[in-house]
Amino acid sequence: MSFTYADVGATRENAGFCPPGFHRLHARTRLGEGEELFRRAAEAVLTWEMHRTMGVGVDADADRAAPGVDVTITLAGMIKAPCRVVWTVEEPRRAGWAYGTLAGHPECGEESFVVDRTGDGTVWLTISAFSRAAKWYARAGGAATRGLQHAYARRCGIVLRRMCADLDEA
Repeated sequence: MSFTYADVGATRENAGFCPPGFHRLHARTRLGEGEELFRRAAEAVLTWEMHRTMGVGVDADADRAAPGVDVTITLAGMIKAPCRVVWTVEEPRRAGWAYGTLAGHPECGEESFVVDRTGDGTVWLTISAFSRAAKWYARAGGAATRGLQHAYARRCGIVLRRMCADLDEA
């Protein structure tokens, strides 16, 4: 199965990238501070734990995000969203991954989930995406669909912050 959009991997170098005809999403959440919190948050993102804790169904070819891994996200117990990991990063101060949509996904585009630790020790989750509707119900939802996407991104940050709250050095 091939990707449903042309700019595969574009979120890796430019989180603000948005091709013409797509909608941009950017959400950044402060998780706390410290190396241990960074490691915990990075592991939760790379192993799908953050998504599962949110109540999202995750059916993946692997226990950890890696380029080429196919993953189907199930929302509300019925909306299936097939995608494939297009890139990952695991560095001392930055970790995460991005998926690209495959045929059958309600949207068309790419979304990244990156945890980074800044020079002052602050740990952030940044979710960046570009997308457009692919299914009739996503098109029919219009601005409400985009609102749900933004709410989902904000919820990821809230859930991950709660998962790591006992490790915050601040």
